[in-house]
Amino acid sequence: MTDNNSDTPKEQAGAANAPPAPWHAKFTIPVFGVVLCLAAISLSARFHLFIIADMFTEQGLAVLLGIALAVAFLKFPFNKNERRGAVPWYDMVLAFLGLSAMIYLSFRYQHLQENEFYTRPEQFAIGIIVIPLIFEALRRTTGWSLVTILAAFFLYAIFADLVPGDLKGLPLLPIEKKLVPFLVLDNTALFGVPMTIICTIVVMFIFMGQLLLKSGGSQWFTDIAIALMGRSRGGSAKIAVVASGLFGSISGTAVSNVASTGVITIPLMRQAGYERKVAGAFEAVASTGGQIMPPIMGAAAFLMAEFLEIPYKDVVIAALIPAFLYYIAVFFYADLEAARKNIAPVPEDQIPRIFEVLKEGWFFVLPFVVLIYALFTLNKSPEESALWASVSIVVVNWVFGYKGRRMAPREIYNAVRDTGVAAVDIIVIGAMAGMIIGIVTATGLGNGLTIMLVTLGEGNLWLLLLLTALICMILGMGMPTTAIYLLVATLAAPPLIKLGIEPLAAHLFVLYFGIVSLITPPVAVAAFVAAKLADAKPMETAVASVRIGWTALIIPFLFVLSPSLIMKGTAFEVIVALVTAVAGVWLVTATLMGFGLRKLDPITRTGYFVAGVALLVPSGAFQGGGFVDIAGAALAVFLVGRDYVVRSRESAARTG
Repeated sequence: MTDNNSDTPKEQAGAANAPPAPWHAKFTIPVFGVVLCLAAISLSARFHLFIIADMFTEQGLAVLLGIALAVAFLKFPFNKNERRGAVPWYDMVLAFLGLSAMIYLSFRYQHLQENEFYTRPEQFAIGIIVIPLIFEALRRTTGWSLVTILAAFFLYAIFADLVPGDLKGLPLLPIEKKLVPFLVLDNTALFGVPMTIICTIVVMFIFMGQLLLKSGGSQWFTDIAIALMGRSRGGSAKIAVVASGLFGSISGTAVSNVASTGVITIPLMRQAGYERKVAGAFEAVASTGGQIMPPIMGAAAFLMAEFLEIPYKDVVIAALIPAFLYYIAVFFYADLEAARKNIAPVPEDQIPRIFEVLKEGWFFVLPFVVLIYALFTLNKSPEESALWASVSIVVVNWVFGYKGRRMAPREIYNAVRDTGVAAVDIIVIGAMAGMIIGIVTATGLGNGLTIMLVTLGEGNLWLLLLLTALICMILGMGMPTTAIYLLVATLAAPPLIKLGIEPLAAHLFVLYFGIVSLITPPVAVAAFVAAKLADAKPMETAVASVRIGWTALIIPFLFVLSPSLIMKGTAFEVIVALVTAVAGVWLVTATLMGFGLRKLDPITRTGYFVAGVALLVPSGAFQGGGFVDIAGAALAVFLVGRDYVVRSRESAARTG
């Protein structure tokens, strides 16, 4: 494997002649990043209580939000396409205002809480500064889509009583006495569940991911994938699936995962013979799948456990089979595509020896053992478990070293710094989500939407499911995993639960369809980033991504109809559901490819599709579902058996 850190003399000369970094990029932003990360660690581990015993969590969250606002205005220019040079005076003013207002709120929070009614003018003054800054920081970090959504909820909060039908709500007027003070002070709004989880849990897992990057762990995972899959048919695509899936679960965002692992996996796939759009699509689908893969699920698992008030391990167990079916479909697609187009394995000189790879970095498994042991055996909180795992990464790297190199204190500092800077946009998103949830709760919009959708679903459950899936895909366009789940869990999951759908199944359903927006046109952000790396057309890559990741559109309907796919049922029911679903996934994937054991003619292709659909439907989905499974299995055995015999005869004829 090549050393990605080596620079050519030309590159070194270019770096030497580059203009010096501006003061804000060289000093201010790194310092803010370090302070933000350390403050989040202190909040997660409750170190602050040793200094200030009666400090509220909201006070710490206010400081973190203030730092995030300051970094947002120093780092991101007013015009997204503009290259950030010197910070204009107005951005320095905005950064100062955001930081100062939130520090002031932190100091005054307890007094404002105890004298909520009498201090409303003071609350309004803080809010009238902070809320517009959140809007602008949101625009700079994520674009217009989330700003538009947040603005729509603000308008609803003002005019809720004028909305007709079931969506009519209570207006939060006058804004200076109700809306703004409520959003700033109430612990169900700005400093509610989203901000709390993001600042105490998500930041800890970002830190863990940064330590893995700096210590060489992510490179080791990629080398493991190459060593295991490189020699198999379609090995280059399978490498992308394994490496991106492993790292994507920790990273918390499919887009950054595509950018980090795609620079290695996409060239490998192109070199092997995969089309540009297909190579990009494999990377996009594999990275997106990391957001639904246990045990971390891009931090959505922790949010889900909090929303449902159930143990975190229950979420992880429920998500195992759906995630497995998602990835097994991608593996099948990679294998069949390689067989159809005679794509060779990875060149032998690029495949490291598996024992050498294991010898070099086997200890990177230990932090995950620590994480899982702390979560499931010691019943530690997710944030404390992540802190333990983060410390263990440093320890095992110092003890064993990776490829003869150990992390220097400077690299640990860089991990702390990069964690704080990387967390800025997601903290701003958490502030947005908190305000939306606060508005939904205070106006009664959540109840109104639930009543409307339940009324619709009483007549046709399938229509409700399809409508909910569409809503989730629209809400999820262009957003990170955490923001997607917070929105869809608040708005789209309650109606499904109200109609009697298993709560965990309902939340997984909306999460899947929120996530799938990352690879689904028209705003398939993960697919578009992968297309850029593959030098492919964005929309063609997005369409190919949908074909490869098709299970994400189907599996949620199945586990809603029959919870056996989320481990709700007897061991026999779960095993039968898993085995038949895997067989169904292979058959439907072969149908999409037009290739199974051999090229499929139209009649056989139709038979594969019918058998696959029959096997995918769980036996408990409806009365008589077991007979459908049996019929599908019989048809599958006949068709696949016949193809095997024909292929064997053709092979014998060629060799004879």
